[in-house]
Amino acid sequence: MEAVAKLRNYPTSPRRMRLLADVIRGMGVEKALALLENHPQHSATPLFKLVKSAINNWEQKNEGQSAADATLVVKTIFVDGARTLKRMLPAPQGRAYRLRKRSNHVTLIVDETAATKRFIESEEIVAETTVVESQEKPLKKKAAKKAAGKKSATKKSAVKGKKKQTKNKKK
Repeated sequence: MEAVAKLRNYPTSPRRMRLLADVIRGMGVEKALALLENHPQHSATPLFKLVKSAINNWEQKNEGQSAADATLVVKTIFVDGARTLKRMLPAPQGRAYRLRKRSNHVTLIVDETAATKRFIESEEIVAETTVVESQEKPLKKKAAKKAAGKKSATKKSAVKGKKKQTKNKKK
């Protein structure tokens, strides 16, 4: 089960935040925390706190399980633009330049890895897989016959196309 954490209206440009978000996307949670804790970029601190918040949210959803036991991964992270404060900056000869102070929203989703999910599902559905496997064998034979029929049809159309080309050349 996945858990979501959001950071709203953080006063950094979305581009700067995306640089770090792209680095931790798909990474294991422990590895992402270690990277963000020691990263020199200013945006690393709020992302570190956001990852920790997502881990705590996951633990609250899955009572009785700890995040250390489960192999959590940063499933998705995306950064959207938020409000922009528009200010004026004095410029030469009585003019003014527009200064845009950008901010962003970050959404982070943490989930277990697909390998652990597959392991849990395989233990629960052992009986059903044997039934499905017995039904698949006749289907494979039918699919092979259909594929053989399609190949012969494509060969016939290719031969017809060659005959047309030779007739056009003779004219």
